[in-house]
Parts: sequence; C-alpha cells; structure tokens
Amino acid sequence: MAAAGDIVGIAQVGAPLLDRLDIANQSRDRALNEGRQIIRLSANTVRAIHRNELDEAAVLLGEASTLLQNLLASLDDRTGIRWAGYVQDAMKEYAEACITTAFVTGEPVKSPQELGVDDAPFLNALAESASELRRLTLDSLRSGDFARAERLLAIMDEVYSFLVTVDYPDGLTGGLRRSTDALRAVLERTRGDLTLTSAQNRLRDTIREAMATLSSHDPVP
Repeated sequence: MAAAGDIVGIAQVGAPLLDRLDIANQSRDRALNEGRQIIRLSANTVRAIHRNELDEAAVLLGEASTLLQNLLASLDDRTGIRWAGYVQDAMKEYAEACITTAFVTGEPVKSPQELGVDDAPFLNALAESASELRRLTLDSLRSGDFARAERLLAIMDEVYSFLVTVDYPDGLTGGLRRSTDALRAVLERTRGDLTLTSAQNRLRDTIREAMATLSSHDPVP
C-alpha cells in the first residue's frame, strides 16, 4: 500500500531503486580507482623492465595481478561496469606488462584465460608489447648485443604475423586493426635499424681485415 502522500507508490518503488543505484555507483567508483592503480602499476612494470630491474618488475606485476583479480571478482554481478571501457583498459595494460615480461625473460606467453583478461584487451596488449620491444632492440644494438637484437626483432615479427590473421570487426577486437598497423610501422623501422647496423658492422669488419692485411705486408724498417 502506498504511503500517505504517495498516491501512486513512487516512494515505495523509488527507495530501493536509489539504494541499488548507490551500490552500483560505489562499484563504479571502485572500478575507476582500482583500474587507475592497475594501469599505473603495469606501466611501472614495463618501465622497470626497460631499466633491467626484473625483480622490481615482478613485485609490481604481482600487485597489479592481485588488484585486477579482486576487482573482477567484485564485479561478477555488475556486468554493466564489468564491461565498461575503463575495466578493459586496465586489463590491457596489465596484459601488456605480463606479455612484455615474458618476451624479455624468454618465458612462454600466458593465455588470456591464464591472465584473467578478455580476448580483445589481450590482443591489443600483444600488439603494444611487441612495439615495446623496439626500445629494447635499440638498447641491444647500442650495447653491441646483436644476437639479442635479432631475437627481439624475431618476436616482433612473429607477433605481427599472427595479428594480421585476426580478421574480425573492430567491435569484437577492440580496435585491433589500429594497434596492428602501428606495430607494422614500428616493426619496419626496427628492421631498418637492424639492417643498417648489420651493414655497418660488416663494413667495419672488412676495413679492419684490410688494415690488418696491409699491416702484415708492411716492410720491416
């Protein structure tokens, strides 16, 4: 029965509705806040990897993993928030940190199910992780580690070769086509840098051999 002054029962219907919206808003605020924390931890993980601070990267990645798992568990009955873009952004950044770690350490890349992320964020993370290898490749070239540079380029090439086979609408893949196109550009620049460095190394070796040969034929004074 409607309360006095509530002729059609709006207050009776509206009160629990407002309660539900309040709970949903709290869940949304949590997802936004923890999503930002996951993104920050994941970005710091990749930064630590570039500095070769792998122990620090492992700690940061563990914190991000715990946050993401707890957040997703809290959203089991909040599908509207669970599938909001900011949750997928957190998944993508976390997956990128995990995949980049695997690339650098030589460990197998874990599947989306193992990481606890959706397929579309995983695919985009795969593309961005491969792009991250350009910086590591150039670092390897500068330090003279040509073998490592070649291995990293091979990983980039393998990832790109896979992603171009993912021919589905952007609505399913989260705009993967753009990420793949960006990776292709990074891959070609990196391949060019590696080819140029290889040619320079061969030329340097040839010059050194020629100078050594000439020195060996110099007349003894």
